[in-house]
Amino acid sequence: MAAADKPLTGVRVLVTRPRHQAEHLATLIEQLGGAAIRFPAVEIAGPRDSTVLSKLIDRLDEFDMAIFVSPNAVTRALELVRARRLSACDAQAGGSLPARLAVAAVGQGSARELKRLGVENTIAPTERFDSESLLALPALKAVAGKSIVIFRGEGGRELLGATLAERGARVEYAECYRRARPEADTTALVRQWAQNGVDIVTITSVAGLKNLHAMLGESGRQLLLATPIVVVGRRVAEACRELGFAQPALVAAEASDAAIVAAIEAWRAAQNSL
Repeated sequence: MAAADKPLTGVRVLVTRPRHQAEHLATLIEQLGGAAIRFPAVEIAGPRDSTVLSKLIDRLDEFDMAIFVSPNAVTRALELVRARRLSACDAQAGGSLPARLAVAAVGQGSARELKRLGVENTIAPTERFDSESLLALPALKAVAGKSIVIFRGEGGRELLGATLAERGARVEYAECYRRARPEADTTALVRQWAQNGVDIVTITSVAGLKNLHAMLGESGRQLLLATPIVVVGRRVAEACRELGFAQPALVAAEASDAAIVAAIEAWRAAQNSL
């Protein structure tokens, strides 16, 4: 396909994923002719205190189900799970999750990361990817008397755990990472933006949105609020509305890089038809 025929030719997209997760999305944008402006608005760090997490992992055989709320939860948790259980010479589990433990994921991104790390048969929604969709699955309805651990970041949503507790489950949280605001100089980005150098923004979490808004300064914030934005999930779209974006956020069909790019393509096609 000639450069001029690519659907995102000339489109400058701000990619705000954490640095270690941004490259795949940026590459997809560039393959379609767009320019990916890499500017991480979130940094994934370890929990402030891992003592509680380590003790919980040592009791993992007590649980009936483990739920992972994000790919970062999968990666961080399994690193520690394998380190702790291997150090304990856990031959039965092979240094990983107990064989009897049912595993669930809020989205397909987390399910794919689990599979990449050797965990099969994950329970996960196949359409909308949020806590509500996971809770609607049969396996998450019949939980009375079961012990469930939820691997998540610090300060995550309470809906999942609260609903499972209402259904009779014993729920514990394992907070295995935190989202931090990166230290970054935004001068060059704001200057580029002011010269019409950013056409559309991508945001994948409420934390990322709030960080970017705070990092940009007053002039940069005005540019942000006037720029089209593609987000993952209704919660992020609602946060955009509360911040005062000039137009409603475009919500990707699912929490995947391909869906984000598809939303950008649809926006570009709509712009071209005006």
